[in-house]
This record gives sequence, structure tokens and C-alpha cells, in this order.
Amino acid sequence: MEQVIIISILLTGVVLAAFGATLGMAGAVQLTSQRNHGYLHWMFYAILLMQVLSVVLSGRDVTVPLSVSELDVPIHHPLQKLAQPLVSLLLLTIACERILTHWLKRDKAVLMPSAVLVAFVLFWLGTVAAPALLGANPKVSHAYIYPLVIGMAAVLTQRDELDHAFRAARDALLLFMVAGLLLIPFKTSMVLETSYSQGLLPGVPRLAGLATHAVSLGMLAQIGLLCLLACPYRRTWLNRLAWAIGLGVLFLAQSKTAWISFILCSACIIAVRGGPVFWRRVGDPVRPEFGIVSILAFMAAVAALVLLLMLGDVGGRLSSFFDSAEGAQLASLTGRDRIWAVAWDEWQRNPVFGYGPSLWDASFRASIGMPAATHGHNQFMDTLARAGVVGAAALVVYALVLLVLSVRYARASHGISLALFVALAMRSISEVPLLLFGYGSELVTHMLLLMTLASAASDTRLARARPAADRRASGTTFTAQQPSAT
Repeated sequence: MEQVIIISILLTGVVLAAFGATLGMAGAVQLTSQRNHGYLHWMFYAILLMQVLSVVLSGRDVTVPLSVSELDVPIHHPLQKLAQPLVSLLLLTIACERILTHWLKRDKAVLMPSAVLVAFVLFWLGTVAAPALLGANPKVSHAYIYPLVIGMAAVLTQRDELDHAFRAARDALLLFMVAGLLLIPFKTSMVLETSYSQGLLPGVPRLAGLATHAVSLGMLAQIGLLCLLACPYRRTWLNRLAWAIGLGVLFLAQSKTAWISFILCSACIIAVRGGPVFWRRVGDPVRPEFGIVSILAFMAAVAALVLLLMLGDVGGRLSSFFDSAEGAQLASLTGRDRIWAVAWDEWQRNPVFGYGPSLWDASFRASIGMPAATHGHNQFMDTLARAGVVGAAALVVYALVLLVLSVRYARASHGISLALFVALAMRSISEVPLLLFGYGSELVTHMLLLMTLASAASDTRLARARPAADRRASGTTFTAQQPSAT
């Protein structure tokens, strides 16, 4: 009898939740029918809020290494159990609202970027649906649907929505970083690895903040800085403060991958925005001074590099370094080679559809004696082991589509699309930022890239569809605008 009552209460809750979501979507569609943007940008606040709750309520201690004996099923705080379905319902509502609004408006002038949508859906089918249903260890969960719906809404983004998305991501990431810094005096062991000794800054503790790991915090700080480049604050003092916080967090996270990635992403934006001007100045026959100085500087740099290779005994120094403890750790990629070996073995056992979504869960990590191996520590290896050849093929195709479109729309997005792709590519070397078995902080960069590509594609198609007579009458040509400041 008691079980019947519990089941009845649960079913009633599900029905009420579905009814509330339907009313919410209907109301949102009505509210946004007269404007070009909805509430999809709220997802950045919602995703990072769940990340904050999961860390704060877990009471974690980053100074204590995780042991195999602690790999039992985690006990979630009651507040987190309450917040999780509410946030999930919010994400589904705002994403479905965008999809419904797009189809109900049926604006023929707004052409959907079909290449991005098809590539994303095929990627989800190959890396999520296929292993979940056909893998060696099949597992189905409602959480797998959330990234699919959110991604489909993201590829319907237009210019006005992209502006709101960058502002929301910028503000949410800034608040996320500030919250982690403010907890240092009160919850030091939760946010700061005081015993960290493997970085390039001897004696300086590593900041993990409210991210899952210090490396994750470094990448989130980098994305926050890219959002500042794309959408700076109007107030100078606020913009400088945001840059100081972002750079400080990036520095304290001590993630060498994040440092290199930020340099490369910034170089992409600078090259796209200033490249044409630079080459015009280099080839200017009227004022050749700049071109001569640039060529001489390049020749000097090449000569210095050649002298270093010839006279610097680089081979001996590399040999001495790899004989040291730090060099041995680098050679093994901080232990990731062992994880990749396990992933390779699992793929060989299940080559077509892979092990399944439960790879690297608590029981699997306990069986291999690697408590910290929460994923494959490489996007391709993780996908290959988890989803087999089918998932790996979908990943390669999806990555190629993102690369081609990021380069194609680099000028239209003022370098942001290329920078976000480079950030994802660098992250994919040692992490799994394209995992779609639920929503987490990794989804922020992925969705920003999809929204940027979708907006740039929509703007480009509208420009091409505009009659030539209208362009001549206005006396202007199409130039994509970067996200506006606030």
C-alpha cells in the first residue's frame, strides 16, 4: 500500500511538472513572439549554478587524494536533489521555447544553418544514442536528452540572441570565478590545493575554485576572457576589474593547457581582426618602413632559433630533463598513458558500439584501481572506448564540420568562432569537452561555439539573399557585427 502511494505521488509530480513546463513554454512563446530573442541565454546561469551547488553541498576537500574506497555511489544533498529537476525543467523549457518559436514564426528570411544542425544531431546519435542502446553495457537516462534539445535550440541562434548569450556567459563566468575566490578564507580546502607542487610556480597553491578541477577552472576563466573580448563592459573600471579577475584566476589555476590555449585563442582573434591591416601596412609602397622592420624582426627571430638549435645542446638538455622526476611525469602525460591504455583495451573488446555510457563510472574505476579516472582524458580515446567506431566516426565528422565553419565564419564573427574552436580542440587533447551525456560546465564552450556559427551563418545568408539593388541604394555592403557591449 505504501509503495502504491509513493508511486502515485511520483506520477502526480511528473504530470504536474509536464503541465507546468507546457504552460511555461506557451507563455514564453507568447512573450517572445514580438521580439528576436528568447531566454536561451539563461542556460549559462543555470548550468553554472548547478556546478556551484554540486561543489558547495558536497563538502569536498581538494587537498585529500581520492581513494578507491571512496568510490561508492555519491550521496547528494537534499537541496541538490531538489534543484536538479527544477534546473533541468528550466533548461528544457527555454530550449523548447526557442525551437517552437522558430517553427511557429516561419520567417522565410531566417534560414536555418542546416549543416550545423545535421552535424550536431548525427554527433549525438553516434556518441550518445548508439552506445546507450547498442553498447556492451547499455544504459538509458533522461539526462541524455537535455544536451540534444539545448544544442538544437542553440543552432537556431540569430544575431540579437548571440549578443544576449555572450553577455550572459560573461556575467555568469565572472560571478562563478568571484564566488570561488570569496570562499578561499572560509572554505580553503574546498577551493584551493595548498599542497600542490607540480606546477611552474613553486610554493604557489593551485586554485580549483568551484569547478570540478583546477584545469576546468582554467578553461572556464579562458572562456570568460574570450567573452570579454567579444563583449566588453561599457564601464572602463568594471571591464578592467573583470580582466584582472579573469587573468588572476587563469594564473592561479596553473593549467599549462589553459595558458597555451588562451595565447592561441587570443592570437586567432588578433590575426583575424588585425591581419588585413597588418598585411596592407607590410606591403604599403608609400610607407615601406613598417614592412622592412617586420621582415627584419622575422629574420632575426629565425636566426636566433637556428643558433639555439646549433649551439644550445638542446638534445642534452632534453635528455637530462626527461631523466628527472618532472620529465618522467611529462613523458607519461601525468599518468594519462595508463588511462588511454585502458580505453584502448575496452575499445578492442567492443569495437563497434563501445563499452557504453557507464564507462569510467564508480564501479569501473574501482575495478581498474584508478579512482581519479573519471573519463578518458582525451576526447577521441574516450569516445572510441565509450561509443566504438560509430562514435569515433561521428566525432571526426563533427570536428571537421566545426573546423570548416569556424574558419569560414572567422571574419564574420571577428575571430570568435575560430578562438572557441581552438579552445575546444586544445581542451580535447587532455579532457572530454564534447561529452553529451548530461549538462555540465563543459557545455558552456560547446554551446557558445554552436550559437556563434549559427548566428554568423544566418547573417551571411541574409546578406546574400538581400537584393543587390537594396545594397546599392543604401550604399553599404554587409559587415557582420560583433556582439555588442553592455
